Amino acid sequence: MSDLRAEVTAAVAAMRAASPLVHGATGSVTRAIVADGLLAVGARPMLTETVDEAPTLVTVADAFLANLGSLSSDGRAGLLPTAEVAAERGTPWVLDPTAIGLAPVRTPLALELLALGPSIVRGNASEVLVLAGGGQPGRGADSTVAPDAAAEAAHSLAAAHGCVVAVSGAVDLVTDGRQSVRIASGAPVLTRVTGTGCLLGALSAAHAAVAAPFVAAVAATALLTVASERVGGLGPGSFRVGLLDALDAVTPTEVGSGVRLT
Repeated sequence: MSDLRAEVTAAVAAMRAASPLVHGATGSVTRAIVADGLLAVGARPMLTETVDEAPTLVTVADAFLANLGSLSSDGRAGLLPTAEVAAERGTPWVLDPTAIGLAPVRTPLALELLALGPSIVRGNASEVLVLAGGGQPGRGADSTVAPDAAAEAAHSLAAAHGCVVAVSGAVDLVTDGRQSVRIASGAPVLTRVTGTGCLLGALSAAHAAVAAPFVAAVAATALLTVASERVGGLGPGSFRVGLLDALDAVTPTEVGSGVRLT
């Protein structure tokens, strides 16, 4: 794991140095923490989803996030053409298929986006199982199964679509279909603050601008989870503020050395 730790450290350092512009099409509920979190780590957010502007604005972005959380009519219309432009230009992009399964609009949209070849798919175990064509949907944005239950599906999905799949949970799983790593870092209160999963998708996009997708997904997860542990035992409200401060303060070396990889 020492080589991967070194790559994580280098990726976080490169992301901070590059200050990538991340175009995020994400839900209104989580835009604030996504934007603030990107700024805290040294990236730059640009959040728009309308079909009239997003496909044009993505042409100047270093990475793109397609997040289906709190999907609006604008998002439904704008996500696919924006992802098409990103794919055509070779811009790295992340698909975050929030709450797919029972939802009749976002589920087929997620499958259409998947067919465009995202660099990284980031979701919980229920969402990954649905994308892979099996499993029961979660309850809204919450998974009803643990990440390891989706391990086989994640490997198959990554191999079939030539992408990296990052499965979030108490222990995160990242795979490209050939190699896999589990990340056991992270404060439990992360699950009690709205938008931390969406922020992880945005951080994955920021790192994908400077690193290969597998390293980018691991580095983003390492950065968020190590920063969360730095905050300490606060309640959800104070933790949200503390997390932004920790994302700003944690160093690449701390991330690489502090993340628990298995």
